[in-house]
Amino acid sequence: MIRSRGFLGVTAADFLVRSAYQMGKTPLLPLFAAGLGAGDVLLGFIVAVSTLTGMVLKPFVGILSDRTGRRVWLLLGTAVFAGMPFVYAFVDSPNQLVLVRIIHGLATAIYGPVTLAYVVELSSSNRAERLGWFSMARNAGYVVGPAAAGVLLLRMDPVHVFTVVGLLSSLAFVPIVLLPETKSSPRVDREPFLKQATRAISVASRSTGVWLAGGMSAQVLIAEYAVKTFLPVYALSQGVNVVVVGAYFALQEGTHLVLAPLGGRLGDRLGHMPTVVLGMAAMSAGLLTLAFGHGNGTLVLSAVLIGSAQALVFPSALASVATAVNEHDLGACMGFVGAMKNSAKVAGPILGGILIYLFGLEVTLAALAVMLVGVALVIYLVWRSGFRRAASLTVLTGDASIK
Repeated sequence: MIRSRGFLGVTAADFLVRSAYQMGKTPLLPLFAAGLGAGDVLLGFIVAVSTLTGMVLKPFVGILSDRTGRRVWLLLGTAVFAGMPFVYAFVDSPNQLVLVRIIHGLATAIYGPVTLAYVVELSSSNRAERLGWFSMARNAGYVVGPAAAGVLLLRMDPVHVFTVVGLLSSLAFVPIVLLPETKSSPRVDREPFLKQATRAISVASRSTGVWLAGGMSAQVLIAEYAVKTFLPVYALSQGVNVVVVGAYFALQEGTHLVLAPLGGRLGDRLGHMPTVVLGMAAMSAGLLTLAFGHGNGTLVLSAVLIGSAQALVFPSALASVATAVNEHDLGACMGFVGAMKNSAKVAGPILGGILIYLFGLEVTLAALAVMLVGVALVIYLVWRSGFRRAASLTVLTGDASIK
C-alpha cells in the first residue's frame, strides 16, 4: 500500500506544496514583511496568522471532505497553494500582507486534515507506518524549502522568489489530478450538511481517541515550539556559537525525518498508545538533558531524543484516531486533531515565554519534562486498564477478534 498510486501521488503532491510553502515562509516572509515596514509585533503576527487560520478551519474542512470526497478539496487546496504566491507582487503594506497570509493559510487548512484522512483510508493495515512515510516526505519539505529560499534570495528579490514558489506549487496539480478517490466518495443518500456537521462535531468532541491523539501531540508540540523559540536566544546569550544552535535543530529534524517510518511501524506492531507513551518519555528525557546537561555531546543526545520522540508520537497518535471513529467522520476528526496541534504551536512560545520569565529556562524545561512524564504515565495506566478489560471480555465471550 505504501507503493500504491494513491499513496505515492498524495505524498508527492504534499512534498511539492509544503516545500514551496516553506520557501515562502522562512526566511522569505520575515524579510518581505520587514521590507514593507512591519515592526516586531506585527511581523510576528504576520508569520503566525496562517497557523491561526488552520486552527479555526481544519475541523470544518474535514467535515466537508467527509461529505464530498477528498479529491475535490485537494484540488482546491492545490489551487490556493499555486495561486496565492503570485498575489504577493501586488502587496504594498503590512496590513495587506496580513490579509494575503490569512487567505494563503487556507491551503494548509485544507491539505492538513484531507491528506491525512486520504492516507489513512487507503488501507486498514499498517496505518501508522504509512503515516510515518508520509510524515517523512512532508518534513523533508520543511528542510528543502528554507534552504532553497536562502539560495534564491542571493540572486532574486523576495517578490520574484514568491513567483518561483507559485510555479513550483503548480507542479502538484499533476499527481493530484491523477489521484484515485478513496472510499469516502460522496454518497447519494448523504444527510443535510448542518445535520452532518453537528453530528461530526459531536462525535469528535466526545471521542476519547480524538482527545488523546490531539492532546498528546499538542503537549509534545508545546515543548518543541518552546525550545525552538527560546533556545537560540538563550544559547547566544551564553556565548554558544550560532552554528551549534543551527546544527542542534538540524539534527533534531533530521532524526525525526529518518525515524518517522520506523516509529510508525513500531506503533503498528507494539500498539499505538504504548508507542506514543514511549515517545513522550523520550521527549521528557530530551528536555531534561537539555536543561541540566553540559557540552556539545549533551546537545547531540538531546536533539536525537527529541527527534525520536516526534517520530514515535505523531504517526501513532494519528493512526489511533482512525481506529477510534467511524470512517464517515474521519476527515472531521483529523481536522480537530490538526486544530489542537495548531493551538499548541501558538501556545508553546507563549507558555514558554511566561514560564521562562518567571522561573528561567532550566526550570521551565524540567517542568515541561515532568508534565510529559506524568501525562504519559496516566495514559499508559488507562490503556492497560482498557486492555485488561478487553482481554477479560475475550475470555468470557470467546471472541478472539477483541484485542
